[in-house]
Amino acid sequence: MIKFENVSVTYPGGVEALKNLNLEIKDGDFIIIVGLSGAGKSTLLRTVNNLVKPSTGSVYLENKNVTSAKKRELKQIRSQIGMIFQTFNLVNRSTVLKNVLTGRLSNISTIRSILGLWPKEQKQMAFEALNQVEILEKAYVRASNLSGGQQQRVGIARALSQKPKVMLADEPVASLDPITSRVVMSYLKKINTELGITTIVNLHFLDLAKEFGDRLIGLRDGKLVFDGNVNDVSDEDFENIYGRSIKSSDLIGDD
Repeated sequence: MIKFENVSVTYPGGVEALKNLNLEIKDGDFIIIVGLSGAGKSTLLRTVNNLVKPSTGSVYLENKNVTSAKKRELKQIRSQIGMIFQTFNLVNRSTVLKNVLTGRLSNISTIRSILGLWPKEQKQMAFEALNQVEILEKAYVRASNLSGGQQQRVGIARALSQKPKVMLADEPVASLDPITSRVVMSYLKKINTELGITTIVNLHFLDLAKEFGDRLIGLRDGKLVFDGNVNDVSDEDFENIYGRSIKSSDLIGDD
């Protein structure tokens, strides 16, 4: 489904965010990426849709080279990839429905979107996405009037409205309390299980990784240091990922 082939990313100033990463992700996988801040988690995620372009190497989605794709092909590839952000990225003065409809922008003309002339079938897709995260009753409420957890569910619905093959979630629960975090993670897991959408989630919280993850990817200083079933992760593995003596229980709820 997704393949990273000798991917390295060096930012201006010389910071090496990823170092010769080789990784394959299968269709339908639910993957959680863990590591310290600066380990390369967000960079890895953003190379999938070429928001970050590798300095060397290539990323492939269904055998299409995302890294070298031209503008038109890249637009088509990105339409298959939903993205959920830590800060929600909603337009607070707009309704929930309008926010979700922005996930369908690539399917209508610019003029129609500016005028708000959304076809009935496009609105129906937005309603379906809201229903999948059980927030349909908030469709005509301003986004600014929602709680943090509700806003993140709108962010998930927006990504779902694209009808994506891949869902990327970059620290989706970092700004949420523990109970709300589990609610949001349960929706991501449900989407993966029921819709078969390949899902990659960046997390700081090891308890959530162990509770919801199937496959765990560990990054340390831009290098892949663990790749395996989440149930097989030992305290020694966590020590290798985080670079210090640690038990998995020590990082429950830690950010």
